[in-house]
Amino acid sequence: MTARALVVTAHGDRSVLALEPREVPTAGPGQAVVAVEAVGINFIDVYQREGVYPTSPPFVLGSEGAGAVIEVGPGVTEVAVGDRVAWAMVVGTAASHAVLPVDKLVPVPDAVSSESAAAAMLQGMTAHYLANDTYPVQPGDWALVHAAAGGVGQLLTQMVVARGGRVIATAGTAAKCEIARSRGAEVAIDYSEVEDLAATVKEAAGRGVDVVYDGVGASTFDASLASLRPRGLLALYGAASGPVPPFDLQRLNSGGSLFVTRPSLAHYLLSREELVHRASEVLGAVADGSLHLEIGGRWSLDDAADAYEALESRASTGKLLLIA
Repeated sequence: MTARALVVTAHGDRSVLALEPREVPTAGPGQAVVAVEAVGINFIDVYQREGVYPTSPPFVLGSEGAGAVIEVGPGVTEVAVGDRVAWAMVVGTAASHAVLPVDKLVPVPDAVSSESAAAAMLQGMTAHYLANDTYPVQPGDWALVHAAAGGVGQLLTQMVVARGGRVIATAGTAAKCEIARSRGAEVAIDYSEVEDLAATVKEAAGRGVDVVYDGVGASTFDASLASLRPRGLLALYGAASGPVPPFDLQRLNSGGSLFVTRPSLAHYLLSREELVHRASEVLGAVADGSLHLEIGGRWSLDDAADAYEALESRASTGKLLLIA
């Protein structure tokens, strides 16, 4: 049997992606081989491909997916052949087969498809830590969620609302604003239609917001800071529009003793117990229907460049998948 893997041959744009044949891997101690069914695509893949995040080409892209275990290594008891599993933050899994450390695998509930599991893991756990830990939303809190029609944005909006928060959403079109409202946003702002986003946010909330969840970065950072109430918190968890340049910390004082944090999922998965807890809550919510998951597009591994074009152009909504 021959496997296939999506390889970044050099740092660069989508043209550096190549689908290459591979030997089906074998499992060593503490490992399992998974027949991959679905791969989630994320902006972290783009950062790694471009070299924004340190990587050394050639390497197999992808860090999130789901599938079925076909082999376990010596002494492995945590999973068995036939188990359906999912993972996130394990680089090198955009492939037909992947060898993974068993301590990074979580069980997929029977009611959740492999596509849904792959779609939920990274973005779902990101939304989970943001709403529950980075800034634990309290009833009545106002949260500004940027890119609220995207994969993280839709899930984050739902989780904030589930905790009793009130969401002001931003998106780039009227159609995307309607998606944000359908996920529970009280207010949705088309940022292409407003001159002063922060003023519009404050008018909608009647005051500054308690927290801003910003995965966009450079193009929204100034408005995010200006939208906060005194002692409000900006969680800058991504940079879809580019990294935020260095800024004068005195702005935090003049804005009202503000807080800024740059969190990432890896630091909220510091133990096996934390991984299982976070993933179980997300997948459990998908299973019982309390968390709506939108899959915005599916592509084969052969068409991966097209999938990343859809992601990088920000023309898509929901979660994008590669089907292995």
